[in-house]
Amino acid sequence: MISKLLIANRGEIACRIIRTAGEMGIATVAVYSDADAKALHVRSADEAVHIGPSPAAESYLVGEKIIAAAKETGAEAIHPGYGFLAENAGFARAVIDAGLIWVGPKPESIEAMGLKDAAKERMIAAGVPVTPGYLGEDQSVERLKKEADTIGYPVLIKAVAGGGGKGMRKVDAPENFEADLESCRREAKASFSNDEVLLEKWITSPRHIEVQVFGDSHGNVVHLFERDCSLQRRHQKVIEEAPAPGMDEATREEICAAAVRAAKAVDYEGAGTIEFIADASEGLRADRIFFMEMNTRLQVEHPVTEEITGVDLVEWQLRVASGEPIPLRQEELSINGWAIEARLYAEDPAAGFLPSTGRLHHFDLGEYGRIETGVEEGDAISPNYDPMIAKIIAHGSDRIDAIEGLATMLAGVEVWPVKTNAAFLLRCSTHPDFVEADLDTGFIARNEDTLIPGEAGEEHWRTAAMIGMAEVEDDGLAGLRLNASPRLVLSLAHKGERRTVDLMQSGPTLPASGFSDGDRVVMFSAGETHEFALASRDAGGHHAHDGDIIAPMPGKVIAVDVKDGDSVTAGQRLMVLEAMKMEHALTAPFDGTVRDLAATAGAQVQVEAVLAVIEPSDED
Repeated sequence: MISKLLIANRGEIACRIIRTAGEMGIATVAVYSDADAKALHVRSADEAVHIGPSPAAESYLVGEKIIAAAKETGAEAIHPGYGFLAENAGFARAVIDAGLIWVGPKPESIEAMGLKDAAKERMIAAGVPVTPGYLGEDQSVERLKKEADTIGYPVLIKAVAGGGGKGMRKVDAPENFEADLESCRREAKASFSNDEVLLEKWITSPRHIEVQVFGDSHGNVVHLFERDCSLQRRHQKVIEEAPAPGMDEATREEICAAAVRAAKAVDYEGAGTIEFIADASEGLRADRIFFMEMNTRLQVEHPVTEEITGVDLVEWQLRVASGEPIPLRQEELSINGWAIEARLYAEDPAAGFLPSTGRLHHFDLGEYGRIETGVEEGDAISPNYDPMIAKIIAHGSDRIDAIEGLATMLAGVEVWPVKTNAAFLLRCSTHPDFVEADLDTGFIARNEDTLIPGEAGEEHWRTAAMIGMAEVEDDGLAGLRLNASPRLVLSLAHKGERRTVDLMQSGPTLPASGFSDGDRVVMFSAGETHEFALASRDAGGHHAHDGDIIAPMPGKVIAVDVKDGDSVTAGQRLMVLEAMKMEHALTAPFDGTVRDLAATAGAQVQVEAVLAVIEPSDED
């Protein structure tokens, strides 16, 4: 058995691996960048080694530094987690060549499944059904456009080296193809250093079904049943569950058997996931489920599989990497109950899901269910990395029981001042269509207007006033009026609006918690966080003019589409900002003229920087 393990990752997955390794008596070594010097995974490991500056390209993605850290600390093995170098065959080979144990599949298996076009060809040979599409070497715009026309719209463009929703675009009409192809290639090049793409037919009523597989060096391969990951936004998974709703035993047997054939076709060892796309227009049927890709690593959503099988997949990884066989045979694995996972992101759904950064002055995810996180109260969310801050997992006796458990956990999320998608997740998980399992990958897009929380209503103001009243009463100022009966009143300000709330009058309130620090009231309710300034102490602050185009976060300007003096229309793209591994288009708020353009392609900008001003068309 491995005695010392280096984790070549950060955040919640590093903490997750450290926890299991500790339970197995394995010493752990963390690596960290400048931004992560005081991170939870660093504090949790037995040792930690600094590997470079904050950008991942200069630290977590530099294999030589990670291998050197393992050698320096006497670690015998390297676990890559997921993301970063987890599916990099060159890094896996370098680890092995350095005389270290690679906790993952053989480099040859990673290479075989790493490029989606070659993987599909291998799957066809193995008798695994694949989605109709184009896998050719001719990557010219003309050829790709011609193939897309032949396949028929809508069509999906996918980076051949992609993953995690990066480098993917759905194209609805021929006139959009070239612009979407350019955007897809740019994102793929930035994320994977490879801008080649393949095309797939866009499936009607698509469900994303994946099967957890596991192999060892003794020729054994088992599956641990399926997961449904259909709730997605921009091809990024949002809520995952196991097993898949509506999956009958016959279909489960066929899809899981196909997944095992896929794994055996590449002589697979360790944890992996075979991802399928299902045409669910007539329910889940084996003849309408097609191979998409294989993830040659542990998945973000692996906890739901662990919850229904009772297996610790990280423990299995470490045992198999040490040369042991898979601990259980296929017939010893079974499904127990239901599990659902929601990904809690540091982002603002009300602002187009823009990532949110900063220090977690208040961070409480409750004590119910299973929480996987890489941060604690007082830690900072950095703009350098993925914005996921926690995974919230509920297990129940059946699907409804699991949904209710997840809803309870999400409703109790308290995070401030960093914004999160907790209320959005709560609305997703309790939406009638989700509860009835009437879902596909378009669920969020169809229902987004009802899933994104709105502005604070009267009940929010009254509840915040109740929370803040105790603070004001301590000052002896509440309701003080000469020659009149005392009143319980409090003046609050929120997003430029001021109200005086009289709590002696009846009105709606919410079940909520919160606090007041003398300058503001912070209220938590149903996953939402609302901040109200105590109006008498409100010192104001920066208020952008309506036409100001403000950088919503620190990032890099990668494209500028306009110049000073240009006329623009409402919704027109002005520029593209890249931050936290995603592209964010900044658009015109109304018809007008571009003035004071301060953005240039390639420039780094800070949060709240004014990048341009749109002068309304109707101004004199």
